[in-house]
Amino acid sequence: MRRRNRVILATSITLFVFVNFLAAMHAWKFTHFTEGGTIPPDPRKQGWAGKMQAILIGVSHPKPVPVNRPAVPFTTVRLQSNKSIESWIIPADSPTGTIILFHGYKGEKSSMLDKATVFRSLGYQTMVVDFMGSGGSEGNQTTIGFYEAENVKTCFDYAAREMHHPVILFGTSMGAVAIMKSIHEHQLRPAAVILECPFGTMKQTVDRRFAMMGLPAFPLSSLLMFWGCALNGFNAFAHNPVDYARSMNLPVLLMYGEKDDRVSRAETDAIFAVLPGERVLRTFPEAGHDNYLKKYRHKWTMNVDHFLKGLKSGGQPQP
Repeated sequence: MRRRNRVILATSITLFVFVNFLAAMHAWKFTHFTEGGTIPPDPRKQGWAGKMQAILIGVSHPKPVPVNRPAVPFTTVRLQSNKSIESWIIPADSPTGTIILFHGYKGEKSSMLDKATVFRSLGYQTMVVDFMGSGGSEGNQTTIGFYEAENVKTCFDYAAREMHHPVILFGTSMGAVAIMKSIHEHQLRPAAVILECPFGTMKQTVDRRFAMMGLPAFPLSSLLMFWGCALNGFNAFAHNPVDYARSMNLPVLLMYGEKDDRVSRAETDAIFAVLPGERVLRTFPEAGHDNYLKKYRHKWTMNVDHFLKGLKSGGQPQP
């Protein structure tokens, strides 16, 4: 009996250590890019062997780098935030305002150029930003919008100081989350905010990623978040945009793809319901968690134009 108990205890301890080691390794790779390398294939599209490899050793992602540059004259600006961050400022003739664009997870500033082009055609100067750890910015760490909120504040303060017209913030996915946290934490007052597919809570977004891999969320997602907290020095369990939304008493355009497999409609509705200011929700029936311009360029442009024209006329965005 004692021997069996010792074996059970030793096995339990070994399993506990092994599972926590895997969780810590995944948390590190999820929040730190590598220098160089190639973009890994999507584990969901691989066979059983590929999925097992992803589970056992994690997936390393190379630091995102710009794949193209603006087609019109631009200025490169470096700002000191919690890290040194790089952005491109793309001027417009007699601009109505400045729109600052923030990319999503594993993105970089050139991924925002197509939307910057649309905004420029609507009369806005744009500023496309590399978050810490991406593109031309310092470091290799990403925190899914937590520390990136400081980058949002740095860019907003710069634009508010240097540009003599209204400043609007645009963010997609992680970029939207960083904007929401920055407004909540620093009481920023942009003229308006345009958000695409922010998640509701960090726990929900981690749970969904395990579900996409066909793995149980409990207890794996909580372990991953625990180690993410320990390795990066922040409380992931309190990183919840649905709570940040309550502080956003300003005009908000929220957009969502109805085939999004990373953010649920329930999360989007929960965020929309608690926004205290003027708000508009627009959805795209066949879009997923991706660039809405691919399938809905005209509709996206019309939605944004209508929202911005309401601001310029001094009216309110129309639901």
